[in-house]
Amino acid sequence: MERLLAVLNVFSRIALMFALAMLLPISISWWLGDGALTAFGTALTATLACGAVAMLATQHARRELRANDGILLVVMCWVLLPCIATVPLLLGIPALDLADAYFEAASGLTDSGATALSGLDLLPPSLNVWRAELHWIGGLGIIVLAVAVLPLLGVGGRQLMRAEVPSPIKDTSITPRITETAKGFWKIYSGLTLLCMLIYRVLGMSWIDALVHALSTVALGGYSSHDASFAFFNSPAMEAVTIVFALISGMSYVTHLMALSGRSLRPYLRDGELPFYLGVLGFSIVMIACYLRYNGVYADFLTALRYAAFNTVSMATTLGYASTDFSKWPLFAPLWLLFLCSFVTCASSTGGGLKMMRAIILYKQIFREIKRARHPNAITHVKLGDTTVPDKIILAVLGFGFLYMASTILLTLVLAASGMDIVSAFSAAVACFNNTGPGLGVVGPDSNYGVLNDFQLWVCSFAVLLGRLEIFTLLVVLTPAFWRK
Repeated sequence: MERLLAVLNVFSRIALMFALAMLLPISISWWLGDGALTAFGTALTATLACGAVAMLATQHARRELRANDGILLVVMCWVLLPCIATVPLLLGIPALDLADAYFEAASGLTDSGATALSGLDLLPPSLNVWRAELHWIGGLGIIVLAVAVLPLLGVGGRQLMRAEVPSPIKDTSITPRITETAKGFWKIYSGLTLLCMLIYRVLGMSWIDALVHALSTVALGGYSSHDASFAFFNSPAMEAVTIVFALISGMSYVTHLMALSGRSLRPYLRDGELPFYLGVLGFSIVMIACYLRYNGVYADFLTALRYAAFNTVSMATTLGYASTDFSKWPLFAPLWLLFLCSFVTCASSTGGGLKMMRAIILYKQIFREIKRARHPNAITHVKLGDTTVPDKIILAVLGFGFLYMASTILLTLVLAASGMDIVSAFSAAVACFNNTGPGLGVVGPDSNYGVLNDFQLWVCSFAVLLGRLEIFTLLVVLTPAFWRK
């Protein structure tokens, strides 16, 4: 109980900061008079009141967080903050029920981009901004954002950062102070977002559309303010800009920070993930373009290349925008896109999935075992760039890989048992678990998750949280041993 109260005290402070994020849609709603001002005002007031009461009630339990406390706080944030985020949605969209609203909020904060809403073009602009802002907050993690100011609250941040940053190697300090690291991440993140928004505006988007899509693009979220997603704009220039920013956000922000701090491109050359990341994407784009042209989906290769490039990068980086209904392509192509979203993005990026670093380690470990079979006495190592990967990390990656496959299969079986066809069930499990968004079948780009029943939506909500927390963080809290002293 003491641990729970201590964590709740910190969570109440994070909830108060999270409530302040509603000031942006409140300002937009007031300026445009879109009718959602009351919904946001009520949500803001209720959140501030509940957060203040919880903070005062647990003030006596306030203390420095330990490692297990950090893990619990991370889980609490990702599970409970969507509850706060649902309030404006429920009040602003009267026909929305709790399962749809929670799924929308959880999908937003986890950068999944799988939506249960239709009629986005008619939705109050402030609600669309709120949905995209959830992406932006979740992009590098609400905990990383809080770490930048937690020292002001008297709470340390290192345990939180280690629990939150999605990477198989979490013990490396990038800067001497974790606060400076978090601030460095957010400076890069904010700068990319502002630049992306301005370019979108210059290319013809309205200010609201530019804001929504910039917040979503840099976070690799995928929420749009239009039901047709990026097909609404039908602009090769906008698609090219989106590809560039998606590629940047799919790279490690650790590498971005090191390059910026040292004012050098050398960190990119030393990044062991980047050649695989760019190589897999480049190969996939050309292969899918050739495949689509060969099957007569498009009349010429350049058109095939345009749609292949945008949708491949979008799905592989787990951005989740669609410029066409790729579920109607010959089956191999959309299945390849789902395969890519499972592992392409780099560790410590805003993307989801297994991460390229783990995929490389697994790939090299396979060849290490093959070599051992031929030369039993040989001493071999797995290297990532110039760095030798310790065996304990390889074992952790192998364990994660097993849980990753088991979770995907289990989620697919549960959704199939609930009445979904196997293609829809598998693609929904993969898309949600990898925080990608659109799948195939009934959850394809021309539809959305609003067609699912409440049970299926709760399963998908669990999937997006499980994927965002990278399995272990959530599962460890569910074990009895975690709660023993």
